[in-house]
Amino acid sequence: MVRTVLCFGDSNTHGTRPMDASGRLERFPEHERWPGILRQRLGAGWLVIEEGLPARTTVHDDPIEGAHKNGLAYLQPCLESHLPVDVVVLMLGTNDLKARFALTPADIAAGAELLLQRIGAAGAGPGGAPPRILLMSPVPIEEAGVLAEIFAGGAAKGRALAPRYRALAARQGVAFLDAGEHATASPVDGVHFDADQHARLATAVEQAIRAIG
Repeated sequence: MVRTVLCFGDSNTHGTRPMDASGRLERFPEHERWPGILRQRLGAGWLVIEEGLPARTTVHDDPIEGAHKNGLAYLQPCLESHLPVDVVVLMLGTNDLKARFALTPADIAAGAELLLQRIGAAGAGPGGAPPRILLMSPVPIEEAGVLAEIFAGGAAKGRALAPRYRALAARQGVAFLDAGEHATASPVDGVHFDADQHARLATAVEQAIRAIG
């Protein structure tokens, strides 16, 4: 039996390379981005689905980049498209740190909680049960390079997310992984990962998924 893992996230799930110029979106090849490495590590008994959208937020329409960046709006059809889903790996919140949203860490965690509730209620797991969930707090950002102004004020907020996500996971009864304990953002743009960090994160996610069972 093949089990399905749905990796639902933003540009760091998509595999966007660190940006050295505004608007330059380049992607690591499959074997270098963490969901692709995860696929290799889990092996033939697993199907790993990459659902990473650059600029995706938890639950907010982006007034500049578009309403389609709202993670909550796409989550239900995504789950239904891929059902049955055994495990959902959820890592969102980085883009909520953008200055244009003016959100607090508590606001961002509340958005993540809405996503967890939607996953739990979707009936997208085997036999209509809820999928198992691995909630990941995003890697803390730095205000650097071409993205510094967009994320102005976001670095301090980002460092406050891990304890809130940990408490949220405990409250909702889902597994938790602090991605910031395993990967760091590139100094090039302060947000995206270098290839070696994708590899490190994939190892941690594999271990967490196997621990879920």
